[in-house]
Amino acid sequence: MKVKRIILFVILQSYLVTANSQDTVRFTLRHIFTEIDTAYPQLQYYESKIGSIRSSAEGARAWMPPTVSLALDRFPYQLPMIKEKTPDNQAGIMLSVQQMITNPAKLNAKRDYLASLENVQRNDMEWQKNVLHFTARLYYYRRYTAEQKLKLVKEYRELLNMLIKTARDKYAYNQADLATIFKAEASLSELANMETMLFAQIAESNIGLNTLMNRNVDAPFFIDTLLTPKDYGSDYLSAVDSAQLLRNDILSMQSRIQSMKLNTRWAATGSKPDFGVQVAHGQMFGMGNQFSIMGMITVPIVPWSSKMYKSEVKSMSYEIEAMQKEKNTMQLMAAQMTREKITMLLFEKKQLDNYDKNILPSYRRNLESNLLAWRQNTGNFFVLLDAWNMLLMKEMERIDKLGQVFIVQSEYEYQREIKQ
Repeated sequence: MKVKRIILFVILQSYLVTANSQDTVRFTLRHIFTEIDTAYPQLQYYESKIGSIRSSAEGARAWMPPTVSLALDRFPYQLPMIKEKTPDNQAGIMLSVQQMITNPAKLNAKRDYLASLENVQRNDMEWQKNVLHFTARLYYYRRYTAEQKLKLVKEYRELLNMLIKTARDKYAYNQADLATIFKAEASLSELANMETMLFAQIAESNIGLNTLMNRNVDAPFFIDTLLTPKDYGSDYLSAVDSAQLLRNDILSMQSRIQSMKLNTRWAATGSKPDFGVQVAHGQMFGMGNQFSIMGMITVPIVPWSSKMYKSEVKSMSYEIEAMQKEKNTMQLMAAQMTREKITMLLFEKKQLDNYDKNILPSYRRNLESNLLAWRQNTGNFFVLLDAWNMLLMKEMERIDKLGQVFIVQSEYEYQREIKQ
């Protein structure tokens, strides 16, 4: 097990050395969003779907193809009669062309319905961007907090090494406890384990962000070294109106409702007649050539035919009503989640401020006073080590709290669909 840990530590150290030695780029969170929007394959999928819908809408007003018929008409069973020029010989070759003309109202309704599907796909694409941005935020802030902890580990390791060296020197004069020195050395090993865990978090975050940007998962890059929570305090004071909270997932549902209404209008055009024309030419054998022109019209209002489109329209009306209820539910849930997240963010930031203003300064003063007593040979190394450990723990808790603030902030931005 110990060998495995050493190997993992060497690999992660090599990864970071490679990242620092190469000509790496620095990615801000906004730059990562831009890369995701342009390179992530799923977003390109939506673009292709939109192109497909546009092509379908362009051909929506096309007519049915004409029908060409060729027939042997009125041929007698006594085939020799074909050569006779008598009125009884009505045999001939018939050629006819038939074209059905769809009612223009049906074509327009079909075109409008197909064109409306583009808005659905576009809203879905924008909402998917919001989901991807939320995921990127979580990876980005996780790496940031891990790097902050790494800096902290380095600082406290240096301080602990100095304390251990001083304690060993004082031990020679019977001014330090050997057991406490061993405990301090064990704390150094615990720092090494913590460092390994942080390296793993950074590597995991890099893989996630590179995947979202469609880059090589091992490609190194830097991130911002100083991030602070955003101020959304004014949002807490303003009431969230569910009717105004139109995120793209809600807009997508609204677009689906609109498309269903247009589809209902298209289905209702089933009551309108279609037209047709047929032109026929007869190449006769026993008499002069003949032609005919025939017009046609469908009669969809007859009872045995009208049931089809009437039941379809009724079914779609119920579907629209159900979708409207679903949209209202989505708005209510979005308003609830938005209010919850902004409230949680407010209290998380208050806890973070308490760490900065009260908790950490008190523990720092505790460590400083014990350091001073240790230097003046009036302090106890065990008490000093405990003060060092407590301050380190509270510093780590403060970074964890900062990470929690970033998580809740990301969730709030997700609920409000803030993409920048």
